[in-house]
Amino acid sequence: MKPTYFLLMFFSLMAFSSCSSNDNNDPIDGTPEPTEIYFPPVNTDTWETVTPSELGWNQSQLQPLLDYLETKHTKGFIILHDGKMVVESYMNGHSANTNWYWASAGKTLTTTMSGIAQEEGLININNKVSDYLGTGWTSAPLNKENLITCKNLLSMNSGLDDSLGDDVSPTNLQYIADAGTRWAYHNVYVKMQDVVAEASNETWTNYFNEKLRDRIGMNGAWIPVGDLSVYWSNTRSMARFGLMVYAKGKWEATQIVPEAFLTEATNTSQNINQSYGYMWWLNGKSSFHLPQTQIEFPGELIPNAPADMYAGLGKNDQKVYVVPSKKLVVIRMGDVANPENPTFGLSGFDDELWQYINALTD
Repeated sequence: MKPTYFLLMFFSLMAFSSCSSNDNNDPIDGTPEPTEIYFPPVNTDTWETVTPSELGWNQSQLQPLLDYLETKHTKGFIILHDGKMVVESYMNGHSANTNWYWASAGKTLTTTMSGIAQEEGLININNKVSDYLGTGWTSAPLNKENLITCKNLLSMNSGLDDSLGDDVSPTNLQYIADAGTRWAYHNVYVKMQDVVAEASNETWTNYFNEKLRDRIGMNGAWIPVGDLSVYWSNTRSMARFGLMVYAKGKWEATQIVPEAFLTEATNTSQNINQSYGYMWWLNGKSSFHLPQTQIEFPGELIPNAPADMYAGLGKNDQKVYVVPSKKLVVIRMGDVANPENPTFGLSGFDDELWQYINALTD
């Protein structure tokens, strides 16, 4: 992806930027405890619904939202309110049963599994990665490699060179700065999947299916793409995952991932990119960084979105938005919204889309 795309996107975003910010935003602990959350039963197609009118929303703005989504190459779109289905729409040849890729929105799945493995005593994210993978997993000098913790991988501040492409073999993981001193969006995060697999003595897929997918009724599978595995599922499965995170890591009465870990994951994880947690993007901060650039941009990540929103953002506009203050989970799957300006995650589409969502919900 050309860096020019991100600079173009930045200038389009700045046209919408706001001076408001909330540096102390705590998206989990800082909001009222969700009440009466609905969870769809596991292994069924049952999902209770509620209409926009019943919620006091502006029903007349639903069709403009759906029309906009269709023109923007969307395939699956869902809005949940306290777990109940408010909007579910499929378009452009997609259906409820069609699987689609999560792209980098699936990084949040790796974060979640790291929290589960830590709760089970298998890993400690403050430990160095080489405690689990052995030394030599990078080409960095040993004293520099040993600075890299699991938390650095989750926070995208490993200090490894992000300009060398997607290959995460040791020869391609080269030192550029000490861990913790440089933020860069990098596929080295997948080494956390190796850490979890090694620590659990299971394959990544088996551990994931057992500890997360099957417990909340998701479908889908990890599909190898080069050196990475990309998660594919139907749109409802992405919504189930978003609902579990919205419910502070619970599914009904079962704690799937610790609430305390999710609080860490959905707040600023380092002192460089204020808008990044453990692979969750955070709204409402005073500045942000983007992939493939070391520039710090002022303002909120998505000015039109609620300040407490946090999101999993994937290439070609795969979206998992969680908004505790409005009790919303919003899912978008599809092709890139603006083909002339494709991105790895964040795009001007996010801000436009939230204009339409606000018109409906406000």
